[in-house]
Amino acid sequence: MGSLSLYSISTLFVILATISPSLAAEDDAGFAVCSRPFSCGICKNLSFPFWSDTGPQYCGHEGYKLKCNGDGSHPVIVINEREFQILRINQSAQPQMMTLSWMNSGKDSCPTALNHYLFKPAKTVVNVTLLRNCPESADPLWKRIAATHKIQCTVDGKPTYLLFLRDNETHLVDCRDKVEVPVPEEALNQLISGTISLSKALMTEFDVQYLAYDEYCLKCQGSGGRCGSGHTSSLSFACYCRDRPYDITCAKPNWRVKVGIGIGCGVGGILIASAVFFLYQQRKKALKYACSCSFSQDNSLPPETDSEMGVFLSVQRFSYNELEKATNKFDSERELGDGGFGTVYHGKLRDGRHVAVKRLYENNYKREEQFWNEIEILGQLRHPNLVSLYGYTSRHSRELLLVYEYISNGTVADHLHGEGAEPGSLSWSIRLKIAIETANALTYLHASDIIHRDVKTDNILLDENFCVKVADFGLSRLFPLNATHVSTAPQGTPGYVDPEYHECYQLTNKSDVFSFGVVLIELISSKPAVDITRHRHEINLSNMAINKIQNQALHELVDPSLGFESDYKIRTMITSVAEVAFRCLQGGKDMRPTMEEVHEALKEIQSGNYNKRKVGDQMDNSADKVVLLESGPQTLSPDSVTIKWVSNSSTSNASI
Repeated sequence: MGSLSLYSISTLFVILATISPSLAAEDDAGFAVCSRPFSCGICKNLSFPFWSDTGPQYCGHEGYKLKCNGDGSHPVIVINEREFQILRINQSAQPQMMTLSWMNSGKDSCPTALNHYLFKPAKTVVNVTLLRNCPESADPLWKRIAATHKIQCTVDGKPTYLLFLRDNETHLVDCRDKVEVPVPEEALNQLISGTISLSKALMTEFDVQYLAYDEYCLKCQGSGGRCGSGHTSSLSFACYCRDRPYDITCAKPNWRVKVGIGIGCGVGGILIASAVFFLYQQRKKALKYACSCSFSQDNSLPPETDSEMGVFLSVQRFSYNELEKATNKFDSERELGDGGFGTVYHGKLRDGRHVAVKRLYENNYKREEQFWNEIEILGQLRHPNLVSLYGYTSRHSRELLLVYEYISNGTVADHLHGEGAEPGSLSWSIRLKIAIETANALTYLHASDIIHRDVKTDNILLDENFCVKVADFGLSRLFPLNATHVSTAPQGTPGYVDPEYHECYQLTNKSDVFSFGVVLIELISSKPAVDITRHRHEINLSNMAINKIQNQALHELVDPSLGFESDYKIRTMITSVAEVAFRCLQGGKDMRPTMEEVHEALKEIQSGNYNKRKVGDQMDNSADKVVLLESGPQTLSPDSVTIKWVSNSSTSNASI
C-alpha cells in the first residue's frame, strides 16, 4: 500500500500541476468588460447591442450608442442623424423591443425614417408619408392644412416644413421631396380625423424591435460568450469568450471543459491504481475508462442534428400534423402558388399567425439539399424586404415543409402580367418603389456574401401596402470567401439568366444584377420576361429591351398606362430607369454596375437628383464601355426625350 500511496500522490501532483495554469488563467479582457451590464438614465442592466461613452464601443453595435444625461433622465439614441428619446427598453422580451419618441431639438430637427437594417416597427406602428420642400399655395384650403397638418423644422440647417395630406388634398401642392416617418396607428387615425395635429401625432411614443445580429448573438451566448463588435470594425460581429474573441461562437471545449476533463481523469486514475490490488481482471477496463477521458467530437452529423444543437436557433421546427391541420390537409383551395420546387399553401397556426407553407415536390437528395440551403440562408438574415422564415419540419417527417410569413398581396408578376393584372393598377410611383426595395434587398444579400441566383418577378412578393418581400432562396448560395464565382449545374429561370452563365456555368453577384435588369424592364413594360408569341428576336424581354433602347424606340416598350407620353416627370424617370436597366443587361459581367450602385441610382431617380454618369463610374475608363449620347436640348424637352444608347459590347445579340 505504501507504493500505492506514493504512486497516487505523485499522480495527483502531476494532475494538479497540469490543471493549475488553467485555473489561474484570467478571463479575456473583452469578455470581462462585456460581461458587466451598465445603466443609462432610467434604463438599467443594459448590454449588447447598446453602449455609451462610459464603456467601450466593442461591447455594443455602432447604431445603438446611447446618450446618458443623468439618473432620472431618458437615454437618447441617434437614428439616421435624428435624436429619439428612449422611454423603455425590454431586453428580456422576444422579440426585443424598445419604446421611442421623436425629439424636436437641435440643428436638424425634422423627423426621419427608421434605419430598417437595425429597427423594425411594431405591428401597431405604421410609416406615414410626409411631403417636404413644398411651395406655398394661395388656395384657402392650404391655410387649413397648414394649421393642423404642418410642422416647421430644419434639414442640414435649412428651415423647411413637413405636410401631411389626405388623398383628396394632394392636388394642392407639388412637393420636391418626401419622407416616411413611424407613427402609431391610433395616432394616425386621430390625425386623419382631425382630432390631433401633425406635431402631436409625431411626438406620440411608438414601439420598435431592434435587430442587431440577433441570430449571431444567440449562437454566441449559447456557447458561453458575450456579444459585441470587432475592435477593428464596429460593423463586424464578434463573440467575446473567456480565452479570446471569436467570429460567432466560442471554441469548444473551453477552459471549463478542460478543467472538468482533467479532474475527471485524475480521479479516475487514482481509482484505477487502487483497484489494481483487488481485481486484476478489471484493470484493462479501468484503463480503458481512463482513456475515455480524451474528448472527441463527431462532425459528420446530418444538418438536422446540428439544428437540434442550436444551429438554427432563430427558426422553429414544426410537426407535420400541425402544418397539415394549419392548411386544412393541404387543401387545393388554399394554394398560393406552384413553383419549380414545390407548392405553397396558405395556413393558420394555432397561435393565430397566418403563414405560407411550402411543400416540396419530392423528398430526394436534391430537394433536401435545397431545403436545408434555404433554412441556412434565411435563418441568418434579417431585412425588411426579405421574406421571414418561421420554421421547417424534420428530415424524418412525411414531407419536407418550410413555413414563411404570409404575404397577402401576391407577386409582382401577378400585378404586371398575371391573370389578375389590370392596366393602370400599378402606378409608376409604386413600380419605382418596388424596384428600390428589391434592389435594397439584393444589396443586403450581396453585402452578406449571398447570391440569390433566381431573381424574378415571381419571387418578389408584395404586402397590402405594396412593400417588397424577396422570397425563394432554394437556389441561393453563400458566396465563398475570396471566390470570384460559383460554379453550378444548369439552373435558374429562362429569361432571367446571365448570358455568360451559358458559356461557363459560373455565377457571380453580377448574375443577380442581370436578372434584376430584366425585372426593371418588366416594371417599365408590364411584359413577361419570356413570351413565345412575340417575334422570335423579342421572345426574351432582355433582347427586346436592348433593341428598342438602341433604336431610340423606348416609347414602344413602355406600358402606355404609365403616362410616359403625357407626363414629363414620369417620362424622365422611366428613361433614367431604362438607362440603369440597360447597364444591368450588358452581356459581360464587368460591364454591369454593382447592386449597391443600382440601388443608389434608383433612389436618386426617385428624388430627382439622378446623375446618369454616376452608376457604373468604374466602367467609364474601359475601352469596352457603354456610351450614352444625348441629342442636344431635346433630351430635356417635355415633348420629346431622345437618348441614343450605344454599346460596344455584343449585348444585343445575347441569347438567353
